[in-house]
Order: sequence, then structure tokens, then C-alpha cells
Amino acid sequence: MKRIAIVGGGISGLSAAYTLEEKRQSGTPVEYVLFESSPRLGGVLVTDHVDGCIVEAGPDSFLTEKPWAADLCGKIGLGDQLIGSNDSERKTYILARGKLVVMPDGLMFMVPTKILPTVFSPLFSVRTKMRMAAEWFHPPRKATEDETVAQMVERHYGSEMVDLLADPLLSGVYGGEASQLSVRAVLPRFADMESKHGSLGRAMLAARGKMGAATKAPARPLFSSLKDGMQQMVDALVARLNASSLKTSVPVQSMIRQNNGWTVSAGYQSDHFDAVIVATPTHAAAAVLGAADENLARDLGEIQYSSSVTVTLGYDEKVRASLPPGFGFLVPRSEGRRMLAATFVHNKFPHRAPDNRAIVRCFLGGARDEQILQVSEAGILEIVRTELRQILGLDAEPLFERVYKWKSAMAQYSVGHLERLQRIESLRQKLPGLALAGNGYSGIGVPDCVRSGADAAGKILAEMGMWSSA
Repeated sequence: MKRIAIVGGGISGLSAAYTLEEKRQSGTPVEYVLFESSPRLGGVLVTDHVDGCIVEAGPDSFLTEKPWAADLCGKIGLGDQLIGSNDSERKTYILARGKLVVMPDGLMFMVPTKILPTVFSPLFSVRTKMRMAAEWFHPPRKATEDETVAQMVERHYGSEMVDLLADPLLSGVYGGEASQLSVRAVLPRFADMESKHGSLGRAMLAARGKMGAATKAPARPLFSSLKDGMQQMVDALVARLNASSLKTSVPVQSMIRQNNGWTVSAGYQSDHFDAVIVATPTHAAAAVLGAADENLARDLGEIQYSSSVTVTLGYDEKVRASLPPGFGFLVPRSEGRRMLAATFVHNKFPHRAPDNRAIVRCFLGGARDEQILQVSEAGILEIVRTELRQILGLDAEPLFERVYKWKSAMAQYSVGHLERLQRIESLRQKLPGLALAGNGYSGIGVPDCVRSGADAAGKILAEMGMWSSA
């Protein structure tokens, strides 16, 4: 019987455990122990139910085009619980010069693919619109070295596009800054498009044309979630795991390579395993692997993380009727607000609120505002309510309020991230029986974490000769 330790009980660790559990139940001689330092499993996937509303503390959804989360939901009996975003109502605003301006139609992420909506949009200056027109004639460019998203976007569209779109969008996804994040790590498709087509606009249209020719199926929703909230995935996963293998409130202090396996020190005792899967943020992975390989620990520790705060406010039907249509708004840094974005949750997804309730979810923090974590909940609520009043004219008293703080939750893929990953992988390969998973490597979304956990378990099983594609 082979024994595998899993360190970290977030969605990556749970995905790894589920992969091993499937093998165990099919007769593979393997068992696992999952160690989680906190009292609960699931990491940032936390759902509360308040006043008939579903309130997400962490991620509220995942990208539909990345299949791994939806596939896992199907395997654990949640296929009929998947819901899509209300894309017929999808409209996003940008706060520009103190007013909400609709993002023009045809913007794919931050790339304009339709001329007229962009030309007539009050969002951009004439200078930027001229840059957008000229961008269609960009020649192909093969990057010789990594660069930031801001450098690439500014080269194509100018600095205003960085301020109004690139930076707010990346703040929302990564909690990071366009001036720090790596194009090759964060937007590899953009780097590939530039090398082949030159113009990102022409490349996007070509890609969309190929997709349209390949399928005539109706367009899938941009985002997917679960009817009863994202924690539904955690609860269903945990219910399918071996309960005696799950150790909560048991932090792992260290692990060393010993006796053709790994000695894991957790709580007040040590145990021996044939292999380990470390599915924690990379700074936590660095701490537990320091005794095993200080070079590996150093590279893991150099991956930076940002923190975030989510604030959810519930309102009555009068507020619901007064709010703008659409999914919500983004706030560029140049507007001088603490808030990064807000989502009108009742519009974005079905099953989130009764018809007489509105849910406004606000985001703060990120790489430039770690200090927000030091602000009291009352102080954070005061900031949010003041800014909602200034932006939306929203004076009403909330029916309920919830504040959630997430310290060092979002990995920052800075310039040089892919080279660092190569060094980490090279060092990992020198430590038999070690696999790494989590959002610090090759994707921070829920589907990426699901994939990384399953892949880590697959690597370990393959090393042990227990994995086949069949």
C-alpha cells in the first residue's frame, strides 16, 4: 500500500484527493492523508446564505471556456446544478472622470474588434481611437524577452487603454497591476497573436471566425457557477472523500526526503509517506519545503501574492430598480478610489436573490492597497458606502452587510514568472515523490486549481506505476 500526503485543503488539494480517492475505490493500492491548517476545507470557496440571498465570500464563478471545474462538477453529481451567467444582460461600466460609461460593444477583454461602437464611445479620447485604428496595421512581432501587460497594451493602444481597461481588468482577475504582470504568463494568447498577426484586433477576429466556422452550437455563457453557491463544489467533494483521511486544524511544519519517501511533521507528530503533494500558496510551500531543498524554497517564496477584501451589501426592491442594468463596474486607479470594482450579483446570475432583493458586491485591496487589511470592518463598510454614494447615488441603508478579508490569496505572475517555473520544475524533479499544485503556478482561477490538483495526483501515481491513460 502506497501512502500519499496532501498538504492544503483548498480546491487544489481537494481535487488531488478526489483523483486519489477514485483510484483507491477502483482497487489501486493507495491511501492518502490530507492536512489542512484551518478548521474547514475549501479555502476561499465559502458561501453564506443571508436573507434569502446567496453571498459568496470568495470566487463567485469560473470561466466556462476552461472545462476542468465543470467536468469535476459532473463527476461529483453536480452537473444539473451548474448555471450560466445572464449574458443577455451583460453590460459592464468603467468609472471615467467620475461617471459610469458603458464599455463599447466588441471589446474582447481589452481588444477592440468592432470599429463603430469604439469610435462613438465617450470612454476613449480621439487620440486613443486613432491608435486603435492604426493598430490594425501592426506588423507581426516576435518577443525576444518577457514584458509587462502594460508595456504590450501601451505599444498597441496607448497609455489611456492601460489606465481605463488593462489595469482595472487585471485588478479584478489577479488583484495585480498591468505594470507588473507578465504578458507571457497572464495573457499568453496575446503574445502568440502578436507574433503571428501583429494586430491583436485582427487576430481576435480571425480566432472568432475559426470558432464560428467550427461550431454552430449556441454561444456558451461566459461564466459558470452553482445554484447554491461555489461552496456546493467543496461540500460535494468532501462528501466523496474518505472522512478518516481528512485532517483539519493540523498544520504541517516541515517535510524531508527520508528512507525512499517523505517524513512529514504535522501537529505534534511525524509520519512517513511514499509521496507528498503540496497544494498550498507558494509562500506556504516554501516554508514546509525549506528543509528539503532551500533553493526550491527560495524560488517558491519569490512568487508574490496580493490580498483582497470583498464586501457584500443587500438592499430592497427600490434599490434594485434604481441600479443600472448590467453586471457592474470597474474603477481605474486614476479615479482615486479604494474600490476596484462592484458586481450587481442579482443581474449576473440567476438563483442569487429573490425578486425583491438586490446584491451589490464590492472589491478592494490588490497589489497597491495591501493596507486595506488593517482597516476595521466598520471602516471598510464606511469606505464602500461612501464610494457607492458618490458613484451610484446609493444612499439607502443596506438590509445586510458582509465583509470578508483574504490575505495573500492571489498569486502575482510578474515578469520572469515562466523562467521561475522552469527552475522550480527542474528542482522538483530532483526530489522523487514530490508534486506541487495551487494557484501560484499556471493559472489562478478555480478550473486551473482543479486541473493542477488532478495533474499533481496523476504525476505521483505515474511515478509509482499506478497511472495509465486508459
